[in-house]
Amino acid sequence: MKAAIIGGGVIGGGWAARFLLNGWDVAVADPDPQAERKIAAVLDNARRALPALYDRALPHEGRLTFHADLATAVAGADWVQESVPEVLEVKHRILPTIVEAAGPQAIIGSSTSGFRPSELNAAGTGAIVAHPFNPVYLLPLVELVGDTDTCARAADILRSIGMYPLTVRHEIDAHIADRLLEAVWREALWLVKDGIATTAEIDEAIRMGFGIRWAQMGLFETYRIAGGEAGMAHFMAQFGPALSWPWTKLMDVPEFNDELVDLIASQSDAQSGHLSIRDLERLRDDNVVAMIRALRRTGSGAGGVVTAHEAALPDAGERDGLPVTAMRQVPVSWTDYNGHMNETHYLETASLATDRFMQMIGADADYIASGRSYFTVESHIRHLDEVHAGDRLTVTTQVLAGAGKRLHLFNRLWRDDTLAATVETMLLHTDLSTRRTSDPDPAVAAHLSGWVERHAGMPAPEGAGRSVGLGR
Repeated sequence: MKAAIIGGGVIGGGWAARFLLNGWDVAVADPDPQAERKIAAVLDNARRALPALYDRALPHEGRLTFHADLATAVAGADWVQESVPEVLEVKHRILPTIVEAAGPQAIIGSSTSGFRPSELNAAGTGAIVAHPFNPVYLLPLVELVGDTDTCARAADILRSIGMYPLTVRHEIDAHIADRLLEAVWREALWLVKDGIATTAEIDEAIRMGFGIRWAQMGLFETYRIAGGEAGMAHFMAQFGPALSWPWTKLMDVPEFNDELVDLIASQSDAQSGHLSIRDLERLRDDNVVAMIRALRRTGSGAGGVVTAHEAALPDAGERDGLPVTAMRQVPVSWTDYNGHMNETHYLETASLATDRFMQMIGADADYIASGRSYFTVESHIRHLDEVHAGDRLTVTTQVLAGAGKRLHLFNRLWRDDTLAATVETMLLHTDLSTRRTSDPDPAVAAHLSGWVERHAGMPAPEGAGRSVGLGR
């Protein structure tokens, strides 16, 4: 699959990273001589952050190319994303050129944050709005506006690269999310202009309070809870009258002059000027990754999107005749003061492999919900080589024994072609209602027996059965 990105700024670079890190070939067209350098900086951040959302490895990166000629970049593309400056005349000049160079299979999306499809397509270009949010490689939301069939096709592609398509029912200026953001932005400008609050204080009000609530429940569900047991109707009855009070200046815009710009800019410099843009981006990315990973536990918001995307990633197959039970990229958060992955995460990686093997024999989430599972009773790790942030780990699992209640596994952790560690694990099947060991369900036992037979002829792994202090 190929994506063509027209315009390599912050948004275009984010689109390039999102497609590239999901295995697509990406062609970028941008006349800016600095485009390649700028996109490289975005990709550095994306490679650091996006894989950290997942417990499985994303596909191998596609091929990235840069082109001075727009038609060459677009040729053969399945998706073309226009991310040129938000000037309608510029888009009217670029979109017909894209249409002329693209094949009929190509979806043409515009990153516009405000223009409607009818405005974009004044020249009959057939583009849809595909409006993302920065950073595109981490935040899943994409607002789709335009032809119904094209938006449906686009939605399928976006879901396949881990995004959340939201199809807007009717075209409207600024779509949905930016209209909400514009309301908050206007109020914030007035609060600063009138001396009520500084830029830092407004940011604290958001991130210390309702920003956290919105990340996992949005607006209406949050207010439903505020209504207590009586729900949303009670909330509306209680707080509805406030809508007529003079709390807002939404219909009044502060004069956008040099004085206001200087006021906002000086306060912003005082707030964050000690950090470079790259520092701020990495701080933002680390925080976003941590919050989305927290939301994965309950499947809420963006966490549910990542979990669903991860489940759709292809199985890794086999290596050396053994099933690949885990593949993932090492996030920065797994490294310690020595600069390499610490022992906690060797065990965590092996536990992911063990969980996957349990699923393979039928001891999956439904089985556990029925009251049965395997409990780890002993593990032994051998650290054979260093592993660093960004390394891609592949884990294979060999069954050493699997009769009755016992499940004895040997996990090999590979960094490319180097054996970085082994984790030997003994598990016992357990009845969750009694918390005592028990025999597994016959179907699970049969699946396990098949793997035991398959691995019976393999030589015993080097290091199996050893304890701390014994020779390697």
